[in-house]
Amino acid sequence: MENVKRIPYGVSNFVTVMEQNLYYVDKTMFLPLLENQPNYLFFIRPRRFGKSLLIGMLRSYYDIAMKERFQNLFGSLWIGRQPTPLQGKYQVVYLDFSRIGGNIEALERNFNDYCCLVLNDVASTYESYYYPGFAEEVKKLEGYANKLNYLDLQAKKTGALLYLIIDEYDNFTNTVLNEKGEEIYHALTHASGFYRDVFKKFKGMFDRIFMTGVSPVTLDDLTSGFNIGWNISTEPQFNMLLGFSEVEVREMFRYYKEAGQLNGDIEEMIAEMKPWYDNYCFAKQCLDKDPRMFNSDMVLYYLRNYITYGHSPEMMIDPNTRTDYGKMQKLIRLDKLDENRKGVLFKIAEEGQIVTDLFTTFPAKMLTDEKIFPSLLFYYGMLTIVGTYRTRLVLGIPNNNVRKQYYEYLLEEYQSHQSIDLNKLTDLCGDMAYDGHWREALVFIAHAYVENSSVRSGIEGERNIQGFFTAYLSLNVYYLLAPELELNHGFCDLFLMPDLQRYNDVAHSYILELKYLSVKDFDSKAESQWAEAVEQIKGYAIAPRVRQLTQGTQLHCIVMQFRGWELMKMEEVSYISSNA
Repeated sequence: MENVKRIPYGVSNFVTVMEQNLYYVDKTMFLPLLENQPNYLFFIRPRRFGKSLLIGMLRSYYDIAMKERFQNLFGSLWIGRQPTPLQGKYQVVYLDFSRIGGNIEALERNFNDYCCLVLNDVASTYESYYYPGFAEEVKKLEGYANKLNYLDLQAKKTGALLYLIIDEYDNFTNTVLNEKGEEIYHALTHASGFYRDVFKKFKGMFDRIFMTGVSPVTLDDLTSGFNIGWNISTEPQFNMLLGFSEVEVREMFRYYKEAGQLNGDIEEMIAEMKPWYDNYCFAKQCLDKDPRMFNSDMVLYYLRNYITYGHSPEMMIDPNTRTDYGKMQKLIRLDKLDENRKGVLFKIAEEGQIVTDLFTTFPAKMLTDEKIFPSLLFYYGMLTIVGTYRTRLVLGIPNNNVRKQYYEYLLEEYQSHQSIDLNKLTDLCGDMAYDGHWREALVFIAHAYVENSSVRSGIEGERNIQGFFTAYLSLNVYYLLAPELELNHGFCDLFLMPDLQRYNDVAHSYILELKYLSVKDFDSKAESQWAEAVEQIKGYAIAPRVRQLTQGTQLHCIVMQFRGWELMKMEEVSYISSNA
């Protein structure tokens, strides 16, 4: 195959993708659907889902200055065979608010300077649609507001249509909120705040507006000043607008396989990626209708590694996403987590899901409200829609990539109070995986729990112990951790499934059942609790799914019983396998 398309990893410029022969997953079939929506749209998705590439496609499609390049850019795509009447009809003003930085004192000035640069460039690009010297006239005007008003006036005179596209509309306001707090943020977005004033100017000036971001915080604070925007983030027809479906992933991998650049088995690669990158759903109506979506950036990261080195990446999580996770984590922990929100995080980390209501917008002043917290996690991609419970949604951890972020948060909390030797624990985890020596690792973690008095005094009980063990066992790279896995109509506390896709010589797998009794109840209830736990774990071990989950490894069923925070008894339970 000649001129094999390059992988567009890290490339968000649509023109570059199409003109420099990079692979593009076609999303142009959504253009007619977008045009049928109200003219002013908000679209929110987590980071690394392809928002900037989508915006680049919109710019190229609607820009009158690029009309003659339509066939070259879109001829091979869905929309190339059936363009809409609005194609190439607009003068496009594109603003990327992630480019605006600086300290709080300089923020308004930097914002003005950036918008002035953009509007000067717009005037130069479209001067031929106005009059000779139009661009120079715009450049002479002071301040972005004057330039914007003049552009609006001249556009109305000539009948020109203006399309405003904003990428990361919430970027620097989230930064302000994160670093300076809600009081300064409120001054920016309320009353005469300059950012709020910007959006008032946009209203009625543009024929169409399309804005993207990662959270609805700014959106809510601006709506009374800009109250005609329509949020399509959870609309079912746009569930698959960003991200890759499994069909799209398979088609992409097949392309590189046929080009001779991919030497692995496609189905095995997809099976390896699914637990790490898949399972996103953004609209409850799509639960049983659309396929779950892959994180597109992660898929491209995996594919690039496989083509370059002939195997999957050693780190399934793209290291380049660390900065994004850091930004997200700082905003999630705004003003530090109180016990209620900390409890929400612990519950999600331990159970994998939470029943809640999804708030489509919320003001900054409600960020610390525990009822809002799951919705914030949803917009950041830390939760996704996994089901419904009566009239409410069930939001769950989408995949191992995200699950590890929760575990890392728990580890950070635990280690900040009582640090333990993680290198030693990592070695002991290897002994569990390859030699079946589980006692040393579990005793090591149990001892750390005893030493960590701050954890014990927090949410003492079985959930607290389970969260502690899950967080530290997450360091065991040889396993995929499954808390509260359903087996034989019950839920085991923790299943350590061997990750044989990556470590095919792992020989042992584990089911852990963790039991807790208070000090006052232990003597009277310990014996009956232990007997119940033994029967429970035997039932889990013979569940039909276990053979598939253990994948030929030796399964160990371990019951651990705690009195308060002390481990009192730990034994491996024998069972009769239904597969024997």
